[in-house]
Amino acid sequence: MRAIGIILAGGNSTKMKELSNKRAISAMPVGGSYRAIDFALSNMSNSHVQKVAVLTQYNSRSLNEHLSSSKWWDFGRKQGGLFVFTPTITSDNGFWYRGTADAIAQNLTFLKNSHEPYVIIASGDGIYKMDYNKLLEYHIEKRADITVVTKSMPADESVNRFGVVRTDEDNRIVEFEEKPLITKNNMISAGIYLIRRRALIELIEQTMNEDRYDFVKDILIRYKELKRIYSYELDTYWSNIATVDSYYNTNMDFLKKDIRDYFFREYPDVYSKMDDNPPAKYNPGAVVKNSLVSSGSILNGYVENSIIFKKVYVGNNVTIKNSIILNDVHIGDNTYIENCIVESRTTLRPDSSFIGAPDKVKVVVEVNDRYGFES
Repeated sequence: MRAIGIILAGGNSTKMKELSNKRAISAMPVGGSYRAIDFALSNMSNSHVQKVAVLTQYNSRSLNEHLSSSKWWDFGRKQGGLFVFTPTITSDNGFWYRGTADAIAQNLTFLKNSHEPYVIIASGDGIYKMDYNKLLEYHIEKRADITVVTKSMPADESVNRFGVVRTDEDNRIVEFEEKPLITKNNMISAGIYLIRRRALIELIEQTMNEDRYDFVKDILIRYKELKRIYSYELDTYWSNIATVDSYYNTNMDFLKKDIRDYFFREYPDVYSKMDDNPPAKYNPGAVVKNSLVSSGSILNGYVENSIIFKKVYVGNNVTIKNSIILNDVHIGDNTYIENCIVESRTTLRPDSSFIGAPDKVKVVVEVNDRYGFES
């Protein structure tokens, strides 16, 4: 494909509460065996985008470890590759990324040293499948300056944390509101953009000269009358995991057979870094209903409508319902968990109880010694 990729993975969200205390949102575990960024990386790889830059910043250690080898997404070629860029202090710049446009500006050399005519910019926290080649064909057909991937949301779903767009009969964007409190529109930006490389360089340089730092506010919204900005509507599954509720609901979606088959069994595949774990072990007495259980886990209790990530130990007489148990959690005997997200590397004491509500999921973070159960 005649494009390079940029994945914006440096952001933080207070709406993720404790879940973002030790990792970037793009590094959040999803669907039992994946990280959120795997979906954008897999889309790039499956679309034959051979040169991809990931811009990281906030709590990026686990994300950088996940991206330590490009072989999992097949970027390890003599041509192209996977590049991870973090903010760099120089004699000319002493800032962290001050916004999405500034993140691109601080890595403008990557764009200038590339030769592909187009750039695909994607968020690292979107869960979806997409062929970017079709996006490029649409972009060329419309003779667009910028194409924004959009998604029509259900009428009863709040869209105030997204960019909301309105288009004319030709799908040209005529109105773009960033995180409006009240709106009559239900079409949102999915955080995926396509633009010519030289045009992006010019826009970024102009934006920086005016001390503007946000790609949406200072480029898309500001230039919507001057540039031909079009909407490309995505009609397949898409979700953003930047809040606790959306993260929980997205993972619960993987328990639905049609969505699970769409991501796990239908071409193209979603790729991720593989861990060398043994298969999940179900000891006598373990009961599992409509759940995903990942490698390295050992189950002794009852699990229903839940996702058990890697290397989780579930003790005797434990009940887990409608919950997400992240990596490397030890759950003591006689524990009851319902409507919860249990943070990774947590140890839950025996005879504990953690209960949330369907509309208010409880995030569980316990710091106990794994073997002596001492605080």
